[in-house]
Amino acid sequence: MSDVTQLDRREFVKALGGGILILVNVGPVTLSDSSGPEALQRGYPEDINAYLHIAQDGKVTLFSGKIEMGQGVMTSLTQMAAEDLGVALDAFHTVMGDTATCPWDMGTFGSMTTRFFGPAVRAAAARARLVLTDMAAGRLGVPRDSLTVENGVVYVSSDRSRHVSYGELARGQEITHVVDEEAVLRAVEEFTVMGGSPRRLDGIEKVTGAASFAGDVRFPEMLYARVLRPPAHGATMTRVDTSAAEALPGVTVVNEDGMVAVLCSDPEAAEHALRQIEADFEVPEATVDTESIFEHIVRVAPAANVSEAEGDLAVGRSQSARTFEATYYNSYVSHAPIEPHTATAVIEDGKATVWSSTQAPFTQQSTIAREIGFAEADVRVITPYVGGGFGGKVGGPQAGEAARLAKITGKPVQVAWTRAEEFFYDSFRPAAVIMVESGIDEDGNITLWDYQVYGAGSRGSDVFYDIPNHSVRVYGEWGRAPQGMHPFAVGPWRAPAANSNRFAAEQQIDMMAAAAGMDTLEFRLKNTTDERMVSVLKAVAEAHGWEPAVAPRRTGRGRGLACGIDAETYVALTTDVTVDSETGNVKVDRIVCAQDMGVVVNPDGARMQMEGCIAMGLGYVFSEEVRFRGGEIRDVNFDTYGLARFSQLPQIDTVLVSHDELPPKGGGEPAIINMGAVVANAIFDATGARVYRLPMTAERVLEAIKAG
Repeated sequence: MSDVTQLDRREFVKALGGGILILVNVGPVTLSDSSGPEALQRGYPEDINAYLHIAQDGKVTLFSGKIEMGQGVMTSLTQMAAEDLGVALDAFHTVMGDTATCPWDMGTFGSMTTRFFGPAVRAAAARARLVLTDMAAGRLGVPRDSLTVENGVVYVSSDRSRHVSYGELARGQEITHVVDEEAVLRAVEEFTVMGGSPRRLDGIEKVTGAASFAGDVRFPEMLYARVLRPPAHGATMTRVDTSAAEALPGVTVVNEDGMVAVLCSDPEAAEHALRQIEADFEVPEATVDTESIFEHIVRVAPAANVSEAEGDLAVGRSQSARTFEATYYNSYVSHAPIEPHTATAVIEDGKATVWSSTQAPFTQQSTIAREIGFAEADVRVITPYVGGGFGGKVGGPQAGEAARLAKITGKPVQVAWTRAEEFFYDSFRPAAVIMVESGIDEDGNITLWDYQVYGAGSRGSDVFYDIPNHSVRVYGEWGRAPQGMHPFAVGPWRAPAANSNRFAAEQQIDMMAAAAGMDTLEFRLKNTTDERMVSVLKAVAEAHGWEPAVAPRRTGRGRGLACGIDAETYVALTTDVTVDSETGNVKVDRIVCAQDMGVVVNPDGARMQMEGCIAMGLGYVFSEEVRFRGGEIRDVNFDTYGLARFSQLPQIDTVLVSHDELPPKGGGEPAIINMGAVVANAIFDATGARVYRLPMTAERVLEAIKAG
C-alpha cells in the first residue's frame, strides 16, 4: 500500500495503461431534498465530472466519489455506465471514494447516489460512446450513424464483419476529450444491462472475507492508538497523570492540544496503557434525561418554520364533524454499525494518506487538512468498503485523530473506536415530539390537518392527502436545531425525521379511518388523488390479499397499513402481527412492501434495500432507544442497546411498481419510514390500543392495552 500512497490521478491513469480518458462536465445538480442542513443542499459544483478510463485491452475503469457501504451502488452505478457506454459489465473496474482519483462528491447519503450521481455517470458514458463512435467512423470510413455498438465493439450495421473494438481505438493513446455534442441516453426498451440483476461486484469479496475495510490496513511499524475520552458530553478535563502509562515498555504517550492518547504496536497493549492514565473531569449537572427530554425539546424550541400550508385551519375546524388530537414521541436512536469508525493514517514526504470508514471522503479530506495544517491537495482520503453507515459516518473524527497522531509520532497510526466510543460519539437520530390535530366531516373527508414537529425536521411530513385546510410547522430541523435543544450531537439516520413523521402522520390517518367507520385502505384512497400513491396502495393491498374491514377487530391478531414518500420514491407497507395481551409482546408475522421508484436499475438490489429497511426498522420499532442522563450515555454496548435479531424477521414480500416514465429514484431509505406506523396500526387493530411512543417496547404496549 505504501507504494501507492502518493499516487495522484495522472499517475494512476498511467498505471492503468494507455487509453482514452473521458472527462465530462455535467453541470450543477440541485438537490430537491430540503430536509438537511444548508451545507448538504449546495448540490454538486460546476466542475463535477464523471470519469471513465478505457484501456488498451478494452477494460473500463469507472471513478466515483460515492462509496460502497453495503447498499450495492458499486454494482448499480457500474450498470448505468455499462449501459450507456455499450460495454459488458464484466469489462469494468470501479474505483470509489478516493479523493486523488475520483471526481469531487458531497458524500453518500440521502438515497441520492442513483438519483443525482447516476445521471452524471450515464452522461459521461453516453458522451464517451460518441467519442469512440466518431473515432470508429474515421477508422472504418463510414458515417457515424451507420454504426452500432455492442459489448465494447463498434460494428458497421450493414456489414458486421467490419468492426473495431474500444480497446483497439484506445491502443497506444492517452487522450483527454471534452464532448460538446449532446449525447442521447439509451431508452428503457433498449436496456441490456440496466434493469437486470447481475451478481454484485462486491459479493464474492464480502462472502469470502477478502473484502478490505479501514481496519484491515496494515503498515510496517504501524501503531494502534487509544484516546482518553471524557465521561460525559460537555465534561472538562481538570487533571491528567500519564506517568504510569509512560513507564510501560513500547508505549508512546501523546498529550498535546487537548488530546491525550497512548500508542502501541499491539491494540490490546494500547488499551492496557490507556487504563493506567489517571484523569479528573468536571461534569456539568444533568438537566435532562431519557424521560424529561420531550418536555425540554418543546420548551426550548425555536420559532416555527412553516414548511407547508394551504387553506385556513379555523375553517377546517368549523367544517369538521369530529376532530382528533394526539402527541407522538420518539427517543434518540444510535446508528450502531457493525464496523466502528476506523481510520489508518500515513504521512510521508509532507503528504498525508488516510484510509477511512467514511461516507464523505472529500469532506473528510478538508477536515483533516485543517486539523494537521496541511494544504488540502496534500491530503488524500481513500475509502475502502464501509461496514454500514446509515448516515452516521458522514463525519469522521477518528480520521483527524489518526492523522494528528501520525504527524506527531512520524509513524503510521490506526484509530479504531471501541463500541463504547461508537455509542458516545454517535450523531443520534434526534428525539422528537409531534403534535397533530386533524378533523373529518360526516362523509369521511379529511377537513383539517394541523401538524407540528419538534426536534426532528420536516422530512416525511409532506401532505399528499387531499386536505383543503392544512399546515405543517417545524420547530428546529435536526441540522439547524439551536444549541442546547439536544444534549449531544444528532444527525441523519436512514431517512432522518421521516421515521418520526410517518409514525405520527399515518397513525393519525388510521385513527380517523376507525372513527369514520371505514376500512383504513378505503379511507386513504378516498382522501388522496395522488396517482403514484394510489398505485402503491393498490399494489400493496393486492399483494397482501387485503380484505376490507373496520379496525379495531380486537382478536389478538391485527393488520396495519401505512404509506409515505421518501427520496422521490412512493412506498406503502402492510403487516400482520400477533399481540400477547398478557405481556405486551408483539410478533410481526408478515410485511408486504410496494415501491414506485421510477426506472429500477437493479431489481434484486432494490429488493435487498427494501428488505434491509424492514429488518433495520424492526429495531427502532421495538427496542432501539439511547438511555442517557445529561451528557452521560448509559448504553455502551449491545447488551443494553437492543438491535433487531434475525429471529424477529417476518415473512417479507416486496413489490416493485413499474413506472419507467420516471428516471430512477432513491431506494436506500423509503421502506423504513413506515415501519413504526404500520406496526402501531396493526397493534391497534389487534387490541384497540394506541401506542404513541417509539420504541414500542412490550412494557409500553402492555401499558397502552391496560389504559385502553
